[in-house]
Amino acid sequence: MAERTIYLDHAATTPTDPAVVEAMLPYFTTQFGNPSSIYRLGRAALQALDDARATTAEILHCSPKEIVFLGGGSEADNLAIKGAALAAQRAGKGNHVITSAIEHHAVLHACEYLTAFGFEVTILPVDRDGLVAPDDLRAAIRPETVLVSIMYANNEIGTIQPIAELGAICRERGVLFHSDAVQAAGALPLDVTALNVDLLSLTAHKFYGPKGVGALYVRRGVPLLAQINGGGQERRRRAGTENVPGIVGFATALRLAEERREAYVAHCLALRERLIDGIISRIPDVRLNGHRTQRLPNNVNVSFAATDGESILLLLDQAGIAASSGSACSSGSLEPSHVLKAIGLDDELAHGSVRLTVGKDTTTADIDVVLDHLPAMIERLRSVAPHWRGADAA
Repeated sequence: MAERTIYLDHAATTPTDPAVVEAMLPYFTTQFGNPSSIYRLGRAALQALDDARATTAEILHCSPKEIVFLGGGSEADNLAIKGAALAAQRAGKGNHVITSAIEHHAVLHACEYLTAFGFEVTILPVDRDGLVAPDDLRAAIRPETVLVSIMYANNEIGTIQPIAELGAICRERGVLFHSDAVQAAGALPLDVTALNVDLLSLTAHKFYGPKGVGALYVRRGVPLLAQINGGGQERRRRAGTENVPGIVGFATALRLAEERREAYVAHCLALRERLIDGIISRIPDVRLNGHRTQRLPNNVNVSFAATDGESILLLLDQAGIAASSGSACSSGSLEPSHVLKAIGLDDELAHGSVRLTVGKDTTTADIDVVLDHLPAMIERLRSVAPHWRGADAA
């Protein structure tokens, strides 16, 4: 077992930055008040919430009143989709929503949930790179369409969608537009006006913040039916005593991610390209999944013919390298990734896929260790694979 783990699963979660931990600590101990209380401790907690909301709003270029803090990305997606669609249905505006075939399950399952309330769901296809065609969205919108949800960047293959263009189409047609931007923070601009979004989901643990806290941007005037009831917190959009330490950590991490974004992107891009080029040049019969350049700077998703992703991950782990086969929320599933199926991979090739996502502490030496180990691992697995003849076989 290697002494140091080379962590290449930053799309699943990231270590909490020490500066973020430091900012959170007082709100666990000396500043522990409930922000709904009127005495000094409560007022201090409320001020911390207000400051976090202002920081988040500044980065998203919106009003602090348009920020809702909640329990993570999945809750943000659920509140956006269920809350906006059901409110629109209640107002008699329609019962049709549109999403894409490669969304996170938090979005797909939330849309599926709406069918029990009389909604129809249109799932747009993507091309082989994972891109939604704007013309497909334009053609899918109907008079009864009330919401479109298309992710900013895909969590498995890293493809970045033309969100501003898709949002402009929705704006022209008077349809609400939500984007799951969970993977985007720290890597892509988050100006909600430029992106033409009405709702946008974020979660802290993807950008070196704590787990269990997220945010939803809700454009002023967008009706939203609360999904958690019980109190007046978050302007009656999400009941429950606020997670003050987590929210402080969220805002601190988001501020640091935005301040460091240019350097972070340059760092990750160099490592990403080194890893992609090294894999393609050293291992035959490999496919890069997702758009070659219009992808997150830290994402490498590759499929190896005649292999099994789980076996690759176990061999990598034995060498002290942590990676994944796709979404952490789907780990343990025997079904091939719905994202890889949507971009045209057959079951066998989809099962032979791994996702390697670098981070701010990943080094060139780390990438070289992976490139030193991975070719032999693939060759070993292929040597025992039935029907495998190899690229150079007669």
